[in-house]
Amino acid sequence: MAVIGVVGLGNMGRGMALSLARAGHDVLGTDPSDAARGALAAAGVAVFETVAPLCARAEILILSLPTAEIVEAVVTGTDGIIAHARPGLRVVDTSTSNPETTRRLAAALAASGMAMIDAPVSGGPKGAITATMTMVIGGADDDVAAVEPVLSDMSAKRVHVGPVGAGHVCKLVNNLLCAAHLLTASEAIRIARDADVDPVRLLEGLNAGSGRSGVTQVNLPTWVLNGAFDSGFTMALMRKDVRLAAQLIAGLSLDLPIAKETARIWSESAGAIDGGEDFNRIVELQLGRM
Repeated sequence: MAVIGVVGLGNMGRGMALSLARAGHDVLGTDPSDAARGALAAAGVAVFETVAPLCARAEILILSLPTAEIVEAVVTGTDGIIAHARPGLRVVDTSTSNPETTRRLAAALAASGMAMIDAPVSGGPKGAITATMTMVIGGADDDVAAVEPVLSDMSAKRVHVGPVGAGHVCKLVNNLLCAAHLLTASEAIRIARDADVDPVRLLEGLNAGSGRSGVTQVNLPTWVLNGAFDSGFTMALMRKDVRLAAQLIAGLSLDLPIAKETARIWSESAGAIDGGEDFNRIVELQLGRM
């Protein structure tokens, strides 16, 4: 069992911390929010106001943070990881982040004798609390192997996709596809509705054929057609991820018209759908309020 620090105790970080504690690890947590720290402390996990105490004790730090800018501040800031941690620390960033930022931070950590692994997650808050998430992982082979026992206690499936930064590339591509699939699936439902075909029956047919996707198999029946819209992932977060994917594409000087149109629709949807709403509500651009 390891001493593990979790930085960021929101919906995902709190769930991961509890899964790791349940597996028998010595877990320490930190978050700038008093409420987030209090919720984890109430569950019996030691919490601290800053990252410094975690750096002093932890063998592995798990980051669960909303943006690349916050990740960078936590790693390189005056009160951050590099300023306080010991050589040999491995930092696992589960955030969905900018691959170039990840590579730059990995180099800064390496210069201080530490290592970075990017392991963004899918599965939402439920996957975090039940340790059933999926991870796509970037990092050196020996670093990934070293953290694998810990990652296996907080996730159900892990795919090592390449060197550091590769995990974040894969995650951005995944979320771009999900964003696009929600748009095309909403148009499919609109076709069915206007052609007098039951959308539920349509999904049964699509999911038995080659047109199926994670959106038709999971998102639509779980969060859309039943009106739940409670996946735990917001419009603002998906807009951020689509924007990062668009920046990645631009940096590669690629002309990808479908990706460009997907990014445009998601960006402009801010005028119609609040950032705090469930990200599946993007379907309402075609289907109306559900």
